[in-house]
Amino acid sequence: MSALSIRYDGHRATITLTQPEIRNAFSDEVIAEITAAFTEVGARDDVRVVVLAAEGPAFCAGANLNWMRRMADYTRDENLRDAAKLAEMLRVIYACPKPTIARVQGDVYAGGTGLVAACDMAVSVDTAGFCLSEVKIGLIPATISPYVIRAMGARAAHRYFLTAERFDAQEALRIGFVHDVAPLDQLDARVDALAKALASASPNAVRACKKLVLDVAGRDIDAQLIAATVEGIADIRASSEGREGVQSFLQKRKPGWLA
Repeated sequence: MSALSIRYDGHRATITLTQPEIRNAFSDEVIAEITAAFTEVGARDDVRVVVLAAEGPAFCAGANLNWMRRMADYTRDENLRDAAKLAEMLRVIYACPKPTIARVQGDVYAGGTGLVAACDMAVSVDTAGFCLSEVKIGLIPATISPYVIRAMGARAAHRYFLTAERFDAQEALRIGFVHDVAPLDQLDARVDALAKALASASPNAVRACKKLVLDVAGRDIDAQLIAATVEGIADIRASSEGREGVQSFLQKRKPGWLA
């Protein structure tokens, strides 16, 4: 039985976690399905935005208990291979060439925070709770840490990684872990607004802009970086969509990708 569904609606792909009975928790099988789903939607020319959603009261509760029981007996080499699959899933989400939005309808625990952090944007219901609970059971949030620290910042990570405190949606918004918080009856409207903005922009420019953020974030502003940004704007200006976008703006008409 599949752990997720994929729905296509115009230029939007929605990947939905569909195991509410286990709070959409991870297993190695689920990790493989999520990796394959993001690979599939990222490769489709008709997709301009990807929404990651979930069913039930929890968005994702981290590791599945049965998976954790198996891992308890793993050797170090088996743990290395297992963790590498989770790391690859997160990398595929983070590097997806299409912009991604996490639609957080419920609680997010442990590895589930990695799913939210790996997406470009996150909109949370106002009743959601968040918790990086690993230290409570003698573990650390190692594999998800590159994404979660980028999302919430090192200062907040010092607190919430070390204390394993639960924090609410407003705190997640304050520290930058999510971009918007809404009541449940407004959650879809907030996600839709972001998705429509993304779908209306130049597909090539959005792809290049996402890569720009990944390439520039955290780097020193030196001659090499400046040269790369100069090349980036020159390349996009000379591209067919770049030329079409400027011409449509000057001629006060819709660009070709909205035709």
